[in-house]
Amino acid sequence: MSLVLDQIRRIDLQLDRLHWAQYASTPSSVESDSGCTSSSANLEGDDVRVGELQAAIKLLSTTAVRNAPLSSGKIQAALRLAKFPDRPLSTGHHIRANKPSPIEQDLEWLLVSKATAQTHGLVISLLLEQTLPLGWDIWYWGEVLGSSYYLGLYSLQTLPLRIWQWSMNVYGDVQRKIQPGKDRRPSNQTQASAISHSWLIFYNLVKDSIHVRSSRDAQSRIMSPLLLYRSEARLKQQRLKRLREISACGLGILVDEGMNLDGDEGAMSRAKGGRDEWKMVVLKSVALMETVLRNLTVLELGTPEFEDVVFTSVEDDTELSHADILGDDFSQPLALVASRLQLILQLHIPNHILSSQQLVTKYGRPSRFLRYWLPATALLLSSSTLLRVAVHRKAELVTWLCDLGATALDFWNNWVVEPVRKLIGTIRHDKDAEIAIMSKESLRGDQESLERMVVDFAKDNPSTASGVPMDEMELAIVRAKVREGDLTPVLRAYEKDLRRPFVGTIRGELIRALLIQIQKTKVDVEVALGGIDALLKSQELVFGFLGLTPGVLVCMGLFRWLGSVFGGRRGKLDQESRGQRIRLLRNIDRILSGSVPSNNGMLSYKDHGMLLCEIHILRQSSQRVMPPNVFAEFLEEMNELTDLRTGIERQVRIVDRIRWAYSMWMK
Repeated sequence: MSLVLDQIRRIDLQLDRLHWAQYASTPSSVESDSGCTSSSANLEGDDVRVGELQAAIKLLSTTAVRNAPLSSGKIQAALRLAKFPDRPLSTGHHIRANKPSPIEQDLEWLLVSKATAQTHGLVISLLLEQTLPLGWDIWYWGEVLGSSYYLGLYSLQTLPLRIWQWSMNVYGDVQRKIQPGKDRRPSNQTQASAISHSWLIFYNLVKDSIHVRSSRDAQSRIMSPLLLYRSEARLKQQRLKRLREISACGLGILVDEGMNLDGDEGAMSRAKGGRDEWKMVVLKSVALMETVLRNLTVLELGTPEFEDVVFTSVEDDTELSHADILGDDFSQPLALVASRLQLILQLHIPNHILSSQQLVTKYGRPSRFLRYWLPATALLLSSSTLLRVAVHRKAELVTWLCDLGATALDFWNNWVVEPVRKLIGTIRHDKDAEIAIMSKESLRGDQESLERMVVDFAKDNPSTASGVPMDEMELAIVRAKVREGDLTPVLRAYEKDLRRPFVGTIRGELIRALLIQIQKTKVDVEVALGGIDALLKSQELVFGFLGLTPGVLVCMGLFRWLGSVFGGRRGKLDQESRGQRIRLLRNIDRILSGSVPSNNGMLSYKDHGMLLCEIHILRQSSQRVMPPNVFAEFLEEMNELTDLRTGIERQVRIVDRIRWAYSMWMK
């Protein structure tokens, strides 16, 4: 209720300024009056009265308000704590036996003004709470009217209600007809024949009533049932739109005209020769709230007629006229304001809530019982079959549930817990968690074996190298070349034996050269695998995260789905909140661009009320996503946008500025 709280705090601050400006302007007169006319006993009584008034004022101040306006009970408790004298509603005013001191009178007026401000905020909050949900019902009827399928479904949903209403109408007709003929039974009939005769009369009356109603509804049968249901849905939608327009108009009137204390405090507190103009504003605001609450649920009125009725009733208010005649003496209307406030809190607000609930029940979307009786009936009729299947397949169901639990547990352990454990081991360089295709010792052994083979081959066949026996230095050179992959002695012998392969095979040198080359191929493969192994080890952390990704994604998707299923409407609203603020800005822009400005270029009361509803939702939605410092700047834009005196042209520019300045949080 941030919009309402801002309104209450603004009015409360203005009242405090007016009170202190008035008190500071006449301190000497107050002291002289209290000193000349009061005895010690009276001073003690005045102190008690002042304490009671100060306690009530403290209860009504905005320091006692945190996240919501004061409730109706707390406002009434503060008024009762002030102990205003009772005033019969039929009398014009009440005259006290003892005239209060100026300090008491100022505190009493401050108390009543703060109570009026709190009641004003309570009524605005009530209108906001009742106007905003009407959009969902209007949207529901729009969906029904836009689809033949939904229209047919609506006709099936409301079928029990129509049958019940038709039956009750027939029963009422029969009951009205049977009352005058109670004593028509002949006196000589037996008990059995009397019962038979009564049932025959009842049957004939029911038959006649059905026939009369059928002939009466013959004209409506010319139209198809879907057209009848469509006209009914269109009528309900129009009624809800009328209710929303009137509620928005009343909201705009209360915000624009109620408790309008803007202006210079000194001029407001002592204008027209010492007269307190702000007290007359309080009186008119009370009358305005009372008139608005009485006429909000009269759907026969359009918004222009509603405005005329409200302002005419306030202007013709006899008690306001009497207070205007009194001039500077505002002590007598004080009890009038207190009693009318209590009347608003005790009578008009509950009556308005009851009337609006009845209208919403009558014209709103059907109740949950009507919307879901079809699937509930189908479930009830098939419950015996479902129970029989569950009993006969109990073992299979238990096995299926056990397998499902075991599968979920294995998935958690194998694809979530185990990859996390391996990833932690990789980060800590655990040897058990290292990725390895082959060991280093295997490559080293094969490399040394190849060196020994080539060196021995070179010793046994010196002709392939230099033609003379090789010394240790030459063998070291051959061994170094083998490490670099050079097998020149073996390849020369292999090329020589290929010229005479049969002789080379008999001597064994050709087969030996082939086996050495096979060993060389094995070493080359191991070297390539070693390179791949080094590459894998350098990316161990990446592979660890890749192994963990499937389990994490599945768990996140499952948890999000469970949250959307069991989170209720709040979870759905959180999912839809991305585009909500853009749609709210679109609605605000549409209200401003489609409004018909008055002569001074300002919005009408109805458009201003609709604008306040959209701004109220936008503020609440933006507070959850904006940082505190950005939201404080955003509130400045909102306050300027809600001010009716800003003008439509400037309000449109404000909306454009909000769209580009806060685009980061509007998406």
